[in-house]
Amino acid sequence: MSNRSHSIEFKLEVIQAYNQEMYSVRELCSKYQIHVTSLYEWIEKFEKAGKQGLVSSKKWRTYSDTLKEAAVTDYLSGSYSLHEVVRKYNISTKSVLRGWIKKYNSHRKLKDTGKGRTNSMAKGRTTTWEERKEIAIYCMKNGKNYQETADKYKVSYHQVYHWVKKYELDGAEALKDNRGRTKMESEWSPEEKIKVQMKRMEWENERLRAENEFLKKLEEIERRRK
Repeated sequence: MSNRSHSIEFKLEVIQAYNQEMYSVRELCSKYQIHVTSLYEWIEKFEKAGKQGLVSSKKWRTYSDTLKEAAVTDYLSGSYSLHEVVRKYNISTKSVLRGWIKKYNSHRKLKDTGKGRTNSMAKGRTTTWEERKEIAIYCMKNGKNYQETADKYKVSYHQVYHWVKKYELDGAEALKDNRGRTKMESEWSPEEKIKVQMKRMEWENERLRAENEFLKKLEEIERRRK
């Protein structure tokens, strides 16, 4: 399938053809040379925000080194596909992620994008223990989307990332004092590793439940078309 960018008019034409039941999903994707995931993404965005939701951003995207490393680690874990990681971390394209993976596998450092970083990437703010708990829990319940969480709560990406890691390792109590560094995974004891694995399983189950709900929604759309 083509990876070229598509105009709003093109996306609207595809969605209109889909809604008018002119073709099956497979026929539609073949006719317009698009991937089925693109089709469903456009439908979802159009339902949420109308025509404006189909607008492609022309702004230069910036990413922190922490975000890049987290995205690459998630993909290399085998738990997520390229598409899932791109969606989870709000990365502009799969090719951008592939570039990070290639660099990471070549043992080269993943650096901040550079000038023009957003405020949430560049600096944080002072927070209370209650805020840190709320932010960590929100992030974990929403697929560990660190950047979206940082934007929502007006804190830095790095803050969210480290609060989640602390919460996973030692629970809410670990967030009472936000000074000091977070342990690296290689420093965890066997008991700590088991604790984190259990937490990750809980959040993964929640993520899978959310994905199943999304698939049910798509299936319902398909049933209404028949």
